[in-house]
Amino acid sequence: MEQYIHLLLKVLTTPPPTTLVFVFWFLGFANLSYVQAHIHGFGEQPLAKIDIYKTTLALKESASVYASPLLLGLKNEGEDTEWVTVDIMHPEPSANDWVGPKLISVSNSITFSNPKAPLYPRLAQGKAWDEMTVTWTSGYNIDEAVPFVVWGLKGEIPKRSPAGTLTFKQNSMCGSPARTVGWRDPGFIHTSFLKSLWPNSVYTYQLGHILSNGSYVWSKKYSFKSSPFPGQDSLQRVIIFGDMGKAERDGSNEFSDYQPGSLNTTDQLIKDLRNIDIVFHIGDITYSNGYISQWDQFTAQVEPIASTVPYMIGSGNHERDWPNSGSFYGNTDSGGECGVPAETIFYVPAENRAKFWYSTDYGMFHFCIADTEHDWREGSEQYEFIEKCLASADRQKQPWLIFAAHRVLGYSSDAWYGLEGSFQEPMGRESLQRLWQKYKVDIAFYGHVHNYERTCPIYQNQCVNNEKHHYSGTVNGTIHVVAGGGGSHLSEYSEVTPNWSIYRDYDFGFVKLTAFNHSSLLFEYKKSSDGKVYDSFTISRDYKDVLACVHDSCPATTLAS
Repeated sequence: MEQYIHLLLKVLTTPPPTTLVFVFWFLGFANLSYVQAHIHGFGEQPLAKIDIYKTTLALKESASVYASPLLLGLKNEGEDTEWVTVDIMHPEPSANDWVGPKLISVSNSITFSNPKAPLYPRLAQGKAWDEMTVTWTSGYNIDEAVPFVVWGLKGEIPKRSPAGTLTFKQNSMCGSPARTVGWRDPGFIHTSFLKSLWPNSVYTYQLGHILSNGSYVWSKKYSFKSSPFPGQDSLQRVIIFGDMGKAERDGSNEFSDYQPGSLNTTDQLIKDLRNIDIVFHIGDITYSNGYISQWDQFTAQVEPIASTVPYMIGSGNHERDWPNSGSFYGNTDSGGECGVPAETIFYVPAENRAKFWYSTDYGMFHFCIADTEHDWREGSEQYEFIEKCLASADRQKQPWLIFAAHRVLGYSSDAWYGLEGSFQEPMGRESLQRLWQKYKVDIAFYGHVHNYERTCPIYQNQCVNNEKHHYSGTVNGTIHVVAGGGGSHLSEYSEVTPNWSIYRDYDFGFVKLTAFNHSSLLFEYKKSSDGKVYDSFTISRDYKDVLACVHDSCPATTLAS
């Protein structure tokens, strides 16, 4: 009489070490058997293929063991290759016989020399042009260690600036998963203000904490270049995109947590970092959607960028939106975060960080950053801010006036907006186009839609200029740009292509603006895959062309009028 015993071993998709040892203990009739598995190929999914090299048993001569298949991960027709079937045949079966895995060893535990160390510095413009803020994350509460930044010009005696400390708790979240399974303590967020900087100068800085016993904990050293003063005539280069998120380089992405183009965008910016002065990431920052640890994952990914140039963010639906939380939209896109992590982990020079609209200057640029997750319509607090921000631009010093927001408040031929029939966010441009026209906004940027699109200079749905690649003099309209291809899954276009849509690209990419002086601006759209330019235009004019219309109210005209 013979007995068959079957053991099934399923292929897992968790990232393992390069070699696995499976040990099976056969009670009553066998001593030890092991199956050694080795992962093949670089770049394949973990455990995609497993070779079974050897099986040894202490059995009677008449007993046998057979394992099939010998190679996992192959797609053989009619054969299930996700499982190993181990057949054991023995002439003297016992009721106590058992087949199963046995743990034979555990690797050494991994420890960190300082798990609370200061990490992931993030620069941002302060409320004055000569102020830079440094924000970072650590495990030290203010009761354990005092945070500070040591900084200064190269070759000079360094200064020390104190830092404030913030954090947030589980009950600060508005709902699940942020308040339940997605919760993880964020540690402590520190921000220091470096003031009275000389323009266009290179500073070094280092994050520090003084422990209660008098010892110090330090980060590595970093450097940044301070902003030019408003109106300074120098080469100034700006990056703008939205909706980037994060991804894992080893392919160990979690379910529904993967922005496939984000690493390419990040890598291209790092590669060109010497030719970048400031970055604007206009909403949908991490796509953490209530899983708080992913903010650390994102800040680690962008650290080479954010520690070197100001990394300015805007608020998007995946940061802010939650029912009954004060957001303009009542959906659940933030996963219960309702803006708290974004408003704490990143600094912006807003009057109230719970209201994420703000203005900032960079040399010849004046930026007005809106928050589409709060009401922007005429009569609202934000509408008043937008008009004040646009009106405050000194066009003699800052000829390049930029408006930016997450949702498309202007024009987009995305499929969803096409279904809406208006090619815009509902209620988007009704209140704002009068302001863009009145104050002669050069370019308006948006994210939310995961693709790239550029319009002609436009007013009231009509092009005001037939040119496509060079504009000069008074343009009399604003160019609207969707730059939402930072990394998240791409969005389809409408089957209808409006006549105001000059260039569309269904790919990941970002925009670079280069101001050569007060009269010349270069716009470039680059793909994240190769960093090459796929769309561009220039603007050439004297600042008086703008001033004449702002102060003397040039009549609004279109090609149709």
